[in-house]
Amino acid sequence: MSVRRLLLALTFFVILSSSAFALQPPAGQSEFVPVDSVPVADQLPAAPLLVTAYSFVWLAATVYLWSIWRRLNKVEDEMKALAQKAPRR
Repeated sequence: MSVRRLLLALTFFVILSSSAFALQPPAGQSEFVPVDSVPVADQLPAAPLLVTAYSFVWLAATVYLWSIWRRLNKVEDEMKALAQKAPRR
């Protein structure tokens, strides 16, 4: 019975330790690598899409804030007009 437990414990140790060694991060680079010499697989292939998405978001936010500013100006103008029409006490 104890040999069976020992083999079972050894099997679990081997299985768990192999997955722990497999998840180790790769070694870092030791020197500067210029962007021109980076392989195509390591470059960001979606860079144009990323720039387009950020541009769209900034443009949409700018248009939204501009429309709020315009509506607030209209409300202020209407409040001034109502204040002039209202009788003063």
